[in-house]
Amino acid sequence: MKLLRVGAPGQEKPAILDADGKARDLSSVVGDIAGDTLLPETLGKIAAIDPATLPELEAGRIGPCVGQIGKFICIGLNYSDHAAESGLDVPKEPVIFMKATSAVCGPNDTVLIPRNSVKTDWEVELGIVIGKGGVYIDEADALDHVAGYCVINDVSEREFQIERCGTWDKGKGCDTFGPIGPWLVTRDEVADPQDLRMWLEVDGHRYQDGSTSTMVFGVQHLVHYVSQFMSLQPGDVISTGTPPGVGMGQKPPTYLKGGETMELGIEGLGQQRQKVGRA
Repeated sequence: MKLLRVGAPGQEKPAILDADGKARDLSSVVGDIAGDTLLPETLGKIAAIDPATLPELEAGRIGPCVGQIGKFICIGLNYSDHAAESGLDVPKEPVIFMKATSAVCGPNDTVLIPRNSVKTDWEVELGIVIGKGGVYIDEADALDHVAGYCVINDVSEREFQIERCGTWDKGKGCDTFGPIGPWLVTRDEVADPQDLRMWLEVDGHRYQDGSTSTMVFGVQHLVHYVSQFMSLQPGDVISTGTPPGVGMGQKPPTYLKGGETMELGIEGLGQQRQKVGRA
């Protein structure tokens, strides 16, 4: 299934794509694509419905594909070639940082360069959406805790992240720095999350062109690993790192100034398109 949320910010309706790619209203079935809706039993209930029997929603803004996100967990330097372009060693264990949930926005919403920014950058990433919660999850059971996958643009301000002291979070959590969607694609529709093409372009120039096959730590290990340090709950999101081609890695480095258009996508998970503005 491809689940999505349609409507103005704060007024999104839960929806499912039908066979013709039309959004069908799930409001009579679930309150939102969030929390307990992502449990296996609820997803099974949705899967049993013929989307053609549901009202069609008018075309409009697509919101983030998950609502009421409790934790927005990110993994750094999880592609060896991205670590190399950053001038850093491949980590021995996954690097975990958090992105503010206030950064979350729709896949086609405007991304705003924050005030005093000089190094705003892009990162196409595979997102994991947690379904069944858990803590100390065995690696062999980790995929049972995944509701599905989505596209994420982990927008980053490199000066705030690297040069302004402390952890990475201040360069990662600015408003609009977390476009998510367009869809949550349920796990049964993704045969192998470690074999998905991914790409990102700015104003038509392709900067990132990679594959989840080159991740250092795969989806199964990441769900297991993160759960050793915090409980995972339905609707939590894990963003799994980016392939090479970020602005920081260009020679010379290339950063967003405002007025550009970013387009990005992951095979089978849809595409995003964001205009870049300034706060």
